[in-house]
Parts: sequence; C-alpha cells; structure tokens
Amino acid sequence: MNPGAAGGGDATAPQPAWGGLQTSLALDGDGGCIARARHQAADFLLQVQSEDGVAVSARAVDLTQLVVSELVTNACKYAPGPILLNVRVTGEVVEVVVWDSDPVLPVARAADADRVGQHGLEIVTVLAHSVEAERTTVGKHITARIALTDTAR
Repeated sequence: MNPGAAGGGDATAPQPAWGGLQTSLALDGDGGCIARARHQAADFLLQVQSEDGVAVSARAVDLTQLVVSELVTNACKYAPGPILLNVRVTGEVVEVVVWDSDPVLPVARAADADRVGQHGLEIVTVLAHSVEAERTTVGKHITARIALTDTAR
C-alpha cells in the first residue's frame, strides 16, 4: 500500500479526467449507500462486458463488489460528509477509486484472526493487484486495481 503524499486534487472531491469506460456515483453515507455502490459497480462491469465487448470474469465482478463494499464502508464509518465512487476500466484492470473528506490515510493492520472487525483494508490489499492511498486538498482517495479476467495479472 502506498501511503500517498499530501497534495494533488481540487478544493473539493477530485474529479478525474477519465474518458471512456467509467461510472461515478456520489453518496451521502446513508444506510443504503454501500449496497447502491456495490450495485453500481457490478452493473457497470456487466454493461462494459455486454455493450463494449470487454472481457470481464464473474470473479472480477465479485471481487470488485467486495472491494467497493469495504472501501465505501470505511468511508461511511470514518469520514464525515459525502463520498464519491469512481469505477473505470483501463487496459486489463478495473480501477475502484473512493474519495472521502477525511485526510487521514488508512493503514492496514497486521493480520489477527482474533480481532473482530477492522479487516476491511486488509481484505482489499489481498484482493487487489495494487492499492494506493493519497491525500487530496480536501480529504483523500483510495485506489484499488483488480484484474478483469482470471488470466490478466
């Protein structure tokens, strides 16, 4: 995990200059936002597969939903205010970017089978090919990259 550096970003939630295959969702942190984020990510990947002909494995959809769920849950739990989810397909990976207003960068804790809870970032770092956290002018964003197919490494 790259702890990131201060800087980069606008005075509000970062607005990526992505073109092409992407979706974004603004969330307010209410009780249903985690489920909405999971559904948005899965629907997007299935649309990219069916309409754009991009190879997306069922495993990639499942992993993406789990990563989105963990990152949005952490944002809801630890950051006041809005959350922004961006999901994009680039090359052979899907990038999940979650922005929140808390500038404190997360730290994956050491594995501890006896600890109840607080395994979210630990799970994400195991599932994703890479995970980066970076402060923005306001808050931070966490980026996780997941292979679109089981053969893309």
